[in-house]
Parts: sequence; C-alpha cells; structure tokens
Amino acid sequence: MSMLFRFSLLLPLFLSTAFASESDHRYQQDDPVILWVNKVGPYNNPQETYNYYSLPFCRSPGNPAHKWGGLGEVLGGNELIDSQLEIKFLGNVEKTTFCRIELDEAKVKQFKDAIENNYWFEFFMDDLPLWGYVGELHPDKNGDNGKHVLYTHKNINVQYNKDQIIHVNLTYDNPRPLEVGKSLDMTYSVKWSPTNVTFGRRFDVYLDYPFFEHQIHWFSIFNSFMMVIFLTGLVSMILMRTLRNDYAKYAREDDDLETLERDVSEESGWKLVHGDVFRPPRSLVILSAVVGTGAQLALLVLLVILLAIIGMLYVGRGAIVTTFIVCYALTSFISGYVSGGMYSRNGGKNWIKSMILTASLFPFMCFGIGFILNTIAIFYGSLAAIPFGTMVVVFVIWAFISFPLALLGTVVGRNWSGAPNNPCRVKTIPRPIPEKKWYLTPSVVSLMGGLLPFGSIFIEMYFVFTSFWNYKVYYVYGFMLLVFLILTIVTVCVTIVGTYFLLNAENYHWQWTSFFSAASTAVYVYLYSVYYYYVKTKMSGFFQTSFYFGYTLMFCLGLGILCGAVGYLGSNLFVRRIYRNIKCD
Repeated sequence: MSMLFRFSLLLPLFLSTAFASESDHRYQQDDPVILWVNKVGPYNNPQETYNYYSLPFCRSPGNPAHKWGGLGEVLGGNELIDSQLEIKFLGNVEKTTFCRIELDEAKVKQFKDAIENNYWFEFFMDDLPLWGYVGELHPDKNGDNGKHVLYTHKNINVQYNKDQIIHVNLTYDNPRPLEVGKSLDMTYSVKWSPTNVTFGRRFDVYLDYPFFEHQIHWFSIFNSFMMVIFLTGLVSMILMRTLRNDYAKYAREDDDLETLERDVSEESGWKLVHGDVFRPPRSLVILSAVVGTGAQLALLVLLVILLAIIGMLYVGRGAIVTTFIVCYALTSFISGYVSGGMYSRNGGKNWIKSMILTASLFPFMCFGIGFILNTIAIFYGSLAAIPFGTMVVVFVIWAFISFPLALLGTVVGRNWSGAPNNPCRVKTIPRPIPEKKWYLTPSVVSLMGGLLPFGSIFIEMYFVFTSFWNYKVYYVYGFMLLVFLILTIVTVCVTIVGTYFLLNAENYHWQWTSFFSAASTAVYVYLYSVYYYYVKTKMSGFFQTSFYFGYTLMFCLGLGILCGAVGYLGSNLFVRRIYRNIKCD
C-alpha cells in the first residue's frame, strides 16, 4: 500500500470536524434541502438507539442516500438516511401525504411497544437536529389500559437568514389510534420564516445556559480554587519549614559525641531511607507504561479542551470523538518519551517490551471493553454497534500513526533522559520496613489520596454526566479547563503530602503508592457514577446498563491512569528535590 493511498484513506477522518458538511450551508431559491432521518430509541436509554426504519415507518420508493459524517459520527451511533421528502429552500409545503402505512398485527405490536417505552426519534436538516416522539399513550377513563396513538403528521418550521438556514423546529400532531387492518396516511408540511439570528449563533438555541452557568457551577469552581490554595500552602509549609529544620539538624557537623548519639537515637523518618528510596520499583515495565500513557492522556485532554474552546467542536456530530482519536495518535510520542526515559533511568533492560506495552495498554483496554459492548449492541441490532470497517480504520490509525510515534518517543526518551541521575546511591541490601500505624500503610494512603481530588471535581462530574447521559450539549469547556488545572494541582499536592508521610514512616516503596494514591480518584468517580445511575437517571434494561457502566469504566480507567501519572511525576520531583540537599553515603 503506497503512502499516497494511505493518506487518501485517512484524509476524510481529519477533515470530518465540527464544520464538515455536504455543502457550504448556502442555498438559492428552490434548491433542494435534504431531511435526514437518523435514529430511534427509548428516551430514558440514550445509547439504546436503532435505525429509524427499524420501526415499520413507510418510506418513499427508491434507494435512499446515506450520509457519512466521519469517524466520530459512526462511533457515536449515527446513521443518516435521506427521508426523500420533497423540501425546497423557501418553498412552503402544505399538508402533503408522502406514504401510507398498512397496519397489520406485527406493525401494531411494534408501534405499541415503542410508544410504551417512550420512543423518540432524531432527524437532521442542514446539520441541525430535530427531535420528536413516535406516539403517545392516552389513558382510558375507566381502567389502566391506555389507547396507543401514532403521530401521523410532522410540521417542519424552518427559520432562515438570507441564504442560510438558522433554526429548524419539528412539531407533530394528528394522532391516530393503532388498529389492525387500518391504513394511516403519513403527512408533512413545511413553513419558512425569516429571522435576524446570524449563522454563527444558530446553535445557541440548543445550549442550556441556565443549567450550565448556574450559581452552583461558579461556586464549585471557587470552592475548588480555595482547596488549591490550602493544599499548596500545606505543601509549601512542608518544604519550607519541616524539611528546612530537618536539613539543618541533619547537616550539623560540629556536634559533640553526646549530642550526635542523641540525634541518631532520635533520628527517624525520610532521611534514614535515602539508601533505598531510589531502588527500582516492582513491575517497572508496567509502571513505566502507565506513567507514560498517563502523561500522554494529560496532554491529550488539555489539547482537546483547548481545541473545543477555540473551534466549538460541540457543534458537529462526533467532532469531539474524532478529535480525541486523531490527537491521541499524534500525542503518542509523549507516552513513549516519558515511559522510555523512566524505564531506562531505573535500570530497565528490555525497552522493547516497555515500548510495546506503553503503545498498546490503554487502547487495548478500551478495545476489550468496547468489544464486549459491541457484541451486546450487535445482539440487540442497535446503531451503537461499531461496523467492522470503522474498527479497521481505528486500527490503521493506531498501527501507522500511534505505534510508530510511541516507538520514536521511546528511542528519544532513552537517549535524552534515560541516564541514571539519582541523588543518592542505592544500597545493596534493602532496609527492613518497620511496623507503623494503620493509617500510614500504603493501602490506606492510596485510598485517602483520591478523596480531595475527587472533591475538587465531583460537581463538574455531575455536569459532564448529565450532558452525556441526559441529552444536554456540554459547551462550557472554559469551566472544564479550570477544573482540569485544579485537578492537576490538587493531585500533585495531595500525592506529595502522602509520599512525605510514607517516607517518614520509613517506607521507601513510594513509587506505586504515589501512583495509586492519585489514581484512586477514579475509584470515587466510579462510585459516584453508581449513585448517579440509580438516583439521577431513569435508565433500565441490560443494554443501557451495560453501556452506562462500560463507558464509565473506560472513562475512569483513563482518568485513573492520567491522575496516577500526574501524581507519580509530582512525587518524583519532590523526592529528588529533598534528597538532593542531604549528605548521602
């Protein structure tokens, strides 16, 4: 396969951003305007979506066109099909019949099941979404059994500004009872009206300003900011006061013998483990891989947030997902660089194994979860099932972009930052670790370390979860940027404090403890997701439950690796800084 052919295959993926369209969004009088039908499914289960024509809706004869909007759109479970309704720019359409449904027993049952499960559908016109319900259940006056009615008329109201479509609204009426043997005429009408709203502001109507810019959102940012001030002050006190006193006592050279003996007998804490603190951690290959991957994810999240702020990626279908995948591939150099340098500095010999694990760890974990969810989606016949061709495209991006960049980063990291530079020499015989209080054990330090970082983001988690699971468009990426920076600072500070306490307990196994101390934030986020599922949503069924907890697990794995890497790197700088100023054998 030539490089030119590969580029021609991948080019549409990079061009499928928020502004991708089949046209320039400008129309002349009587130009055809396509209404695309997309998906249908239970309103309370956002991921349980099916092809619109999986319900026995009638359609015009012929072979309707399909619209592919990019990699992110397919992964988001979208399949746009031309409705073949005759709509022309600025052309009003009176009530017109476009097809007829002949109701038999099977069709009636399908429609009734859909109405009982509160099915909704989604259309698109000029990349603007329209939503509506399939039908309604009218309760009987004398009993619990209701009458199922199907909405047979769709009224499309289109607002335009000069030669551009600004807003599209869908209303439906003319409910008809579902009775076997009856025929239902499906009708539509189109009305055009001018507006002064500009094209650049046409998506504002879909943004829930009162929800996302509520006072509680601002208060959460302020509260997290105060937590940052407190923690940075605590860390500064440790560095400037406690450690300075330790240095002064440890550096005295003119003490008499009695004072020296008394100091030695009283001496305890982090200074006594200087000969073991830089001992290579257990499972160095795995730790190097997760730290390198976490560093990449931290840069990736920052980059995607900045692109979302600049480019308003929330406007396009799947634009965030496409951007995330492409940026992940392009930032793979960072994971290789950090992992390769760390592995070599700690005396690792099998760098190829480390590189392969770094390049494949997170993608293959996501693939494993995705494979299980995809199997469920295929069984249910849902649009959430990822086509085989899309899987091949994702694999090609990983194999020909992400993996080579990770390899390059590993080679550069080994040569530029892989030389050992420990401030203290590692002793041959490991020092025994004394028994300490239960709250100074690595497991307790690790579990407690995630509480404050979670406390700094849990309000934002509510907004993120609500936007993803409850049909709200998340657009406040400025808030997300602040929360991400606060999370990073809080994680570093908390992990440094935990590492200091652990070293004072004469436990020199700080590497994995610092990682897990920060990564435990993801455990609390996952526990919060359980609470959110049962209290804040009305989801039900095996399909939606699997997707909810599967997607959340994927998110929490990434968050845990990200926070763990940030915590480890911060603790690593702290440990090197404090041991650089003491006398080592």
